[in-house]
Amino acid sequence: MIDHITIQVSDLEKSKEFYEKTLAKLGMSIVLTNESKTFYGFGIGEDPYFEIVQSGKEHPAHKKIHVAFRVKDKEMVKGWYEEAIKAGGKDNGEPGPRPDYSPTYYAAFVKDRDDNNIEVCYH
Repeated sequence: MIDHITIQVSDLEKSKEFYEKTLAKLGMSIVLTNESKTFYGFGIGEDPYFEIVQSGKEHPAHKKIHVAFRVKDKEMVKGWYEEAIKAGGKDNGEPGPRPDYSPTYYAAFVKDRDDNNIEVCYH
């Protein structure tokens, strides 16, 4: 079972703004940081399960990744996608069915500021 995922970002503050706006559509908010604000953890309740940290010497750059968040309905997929585009994300697949994945799979994909492929899905 996965406890949390941490990704390295090129601009922590701009990425924080992007994820704060877009993950709010999924009911998530910042639930963890440290005194020096060198990382942010997002979750529902008090436990983070998605974290961002500034890339650099301690946290070297990574290859682009794919993260998918599962939500409770298609409307959440659509709302997240719209907010992600408004927040500066790049379209990588508008909300819609993905029958190649499964008959009930519905998803949207957006590239974040660091070109990571972020997906929100319902199935």
